[in-house]
Formats: sequence, structure tokens, C-alpha cells
Amino acid sequence: MTQSTDLHGTSGFQRVLVGVDFSASSAAALALARARFPGATRRLVHVTDARVTAAPDLMGGVTPALPDPTLLHTLESADGQRLTREVQAGEEQELMVGDPVTGLLDAAREWGADLIVVGTHAQGALEHFFVGSTAEKIVARSPVPVLTVRAAR
Repeated sequence: MTQSTDLHGTSGFQRVLVGVDFSASSAAALALARARFPGATRRLVHVTDARVTAAPDLMGGVTPALPDPTLLHTLESADGQRLTREVQAGEEQELMVGDPVTGLLDAAREWGADLIVVGTHAQGALEHFFVGSTAEKIVARSPVPVLTVRAAR
């Protein structure tokens, strides 16, 4: 899908969802979304990863652990405060708990996003082999265009 750009730098994207995970690449993605799509409605979405209560196993999966609601609540509260500090006037925000890939895709679908912007992280080969990239999974599963942004080194 190709979006046209006019001489003033505006694009056909009107509803831009930005995945925020508080990393350097996420900050770069947010800055690019603000600069490149100034007239669009932007929604910053953070998904507190519910998998924090699971432990990785040697086979590349995770070993389920009993959910710790206190830990998840504490993380969600802290993440909500951080997200609120990132939001600028005119931007919307959404905080979710769950799997980041599914959460961002669900948020984009429910909100009617026509573009998803996410940061992408450099990973070691072993980490990439076992868990893959969140950005790659979003690109593979998204029905709308995804713009991935890597932070400058």
C-alpha cells in the first residue's frame, strides 16, 4: 500500500498509533511520528508485558508462573505514569496489560489506526532466534502499514 505525500509533507495517514516501550528506539519512533505526521491524530500505546511473571526455559519458550497481581499492578501503575509524561497536547494515550504484539495490534484495530509506528531494537542472534522481534511480529500480522524506526547509534 502506497500513501501519497503532497508538497507540504502531509500524508494520507490520519490515525497514527505509536507503540511506546520507553526505549531509545521507541523515543525515536515517537519523534519521527510527531515530525512526519503533524496533522494526524496520534495515539501512544504502551502494553505492560504480562509475561514478566513467566520464566524463560531452555527450549525457547516460557515456563508459566503463578501470576503476581501485585507485581503487575505496580508495573502498570509505573508504566502509566511514564506514558502520561510522554504525551503531548492533542495526543491520546492507552495503557494495556498483556502481550505487546497482540495488544498493539488489537489497539490499532479497535481505534481504527491507518498506520502503526514502532521502534525496533538490535538483538543478539540467540535472543532473536528464541523470541524474535516484536516489531517483526507486528509487521507480519498487521493489516495496516507499519513503520519501524531504529534509534541512531
